[in-house]
Amino acid sequence: MKRLSYWFTYIGMHLLALLPFSVLYLISDCLYVLLRHVVGYRKKVVRTNLRNSFPEKTKDELKEIEREFYHYLCDYLVEEVKMARLSPEEIKRRMCYDNFEEFSDRAKRGQNIALLIPHYGNFEWLINIKLLVPQEYPILHIYKPLHNPYMDGMLQQIRAQYGGVNVAKHATVRTLVKMHKEYNGFGVGFITDQSPNKTEAKYWTTFLHQDTVFMDGAEKLAKMLDMSVLYADITRIRRGYGKVHFEVITDSANETKDGEITEAFARMLEQTIRREPPYWFWSHKRWKIKRDV
Repeated sequence: MKRLSYWFTYIGMHLLALLPFSVLYLISDCLYVLLRHVVGYRKKVVRTNLRNSFPEKTKDELKEIEREFYHYLCDYLVEEVKMARLSPEEIKRRMCYDNFEEFSDRAKRGQNIALLIPHYGNFEWLINIKLLVPQEYPILHIYKPLHNPYMDGMLQQIRAQYGGVNVAKHATVRTLVKMHKEYNGFGVGFITDQSPNKTEAKYWTTFLHQDTVFMDGAEKLAKMLDMSVLYADITRIRRGYGKVHFEVITDSANETKDGEITEAFARMLEQTIRREPPYWFWSHKRWKIKRDV
């Protein structure tokens, strides 16, 4: 059954990916009506998250953010499908960087780079970084495997199509230590704003007016290998186009205090969200873990 669902999804995705963006965005508009007005996909979660994060905003302002968020979410879904057929030239044109030298100069010097990435805007398209660095400089993507091995394999194939290496979350430490020994520098992308489970919940801070726990695994790995740490400040320019500005957190992670990198990420992410609130994943149950009193 899992194999069958894989083939239906694989064929369907690749057929949809043949469609031009203009048609895919028409599908997105229809999907918006379905998700928001018919199904009401996680509407209670979205509204609670927005209300608690922006107590200073009016009901009308929150409603507008909600509306734009659901449009963005549907665009994200069709853009994820389209990624299966995006040529290297096309994805480089659609996801650009206004200060890529902050990343490339460190890569050329053979530094290990930890890139902290939020669930924001066109974040999946940052896999095109591999196309912009020297061929001998590996780029790794940390991911959480899906329960369906066939679907997991399909997503791995899509995410590795530009030359990056997928690393399962449970194999992160082993793989990074191996890369550190075998290569003259590498880059690794961490999606660091997920809702952690209780065993990963380590660092507490105030984030968007709420007591919030963050995983600090990326920070610990960066300190273990004394990596440079950069934050990907993503801007969604318009449908199908994004831009990244790299913010340098540190060039020597093991010289930072415990929690300093994770705190810096939280503050930078907060600024990104406040600049344009609709383009973060408000449907995530980000605050489901409460601090023990």
